[in-house]
Amino acid sequence: MDKMTQQELINQMSTKEITKHLIITQLLLLVTAVAASVFLFNPTISTWVSLVSLSPDIIWFGVFPAVVILSIDFLLMTVLPERFYDDGGINQKVFQHQTILHIFLLTLLIAICEEVLFRGIIQTSFGYLAASTLFAIIHFRYLRKIVLFISVLFVSYFLGYMFEITSNLLVTITAHFLIDFILGVWISKRYRRLRYE
Repeated sequence: MDKMTQQELINQMSTKEITKHLIITQLLLLVTAVAASVFLFNPTISTWVSLVSLSPDIIWFGVFPAVVILSIDFLLMTVLPERFYDDGGINQKVFQHQTILHIFLLTLLIAICEEVLFRGIIQTSFGYLAASTLFAIIHFRYLRKIVLFISVLFVSYFLGYMFEITSNLLVTITAHFLIDFILGVWISKRYRRLRYE
């Protein structure tokens, strides 16, 4: 039997199925982070509290870096052929039919779950390089797309550095959320525009 390509698998799945799998995966990351914190953080609750702070750092190290990353992404998307940014159709399938509210909630969930695990647990316990490298590796679908892989590697190390500077999860959650949310809305709007042309 022939192996199905990622694109063929994605085409067979509905938006609802892909979104469901994405949500389950994110919740598993969150459960893993919470469980790991019981073993790695002593005391657990006060360590988590110390990693979250409402401060101007959220603007300086969360919002502004997200704007820089998004600017670079949009610039590259305008000058490079579309095939360089094709992730096998997953992002399009996830976001193309979503409302703004659903994109907001989905990208917020992704940002919280991934940052809690990779910055909150892995970076806090094992360091910046381990967390940033693992974050890039879990986005394995980008490994065959050099522009996407370099982009996710850059974002991973950049977010890790922002956490290194601030020790504030709200900074990296904010940056991660803004990047994913704005790109998700852009994908949704672009799909709708192309569909009606």
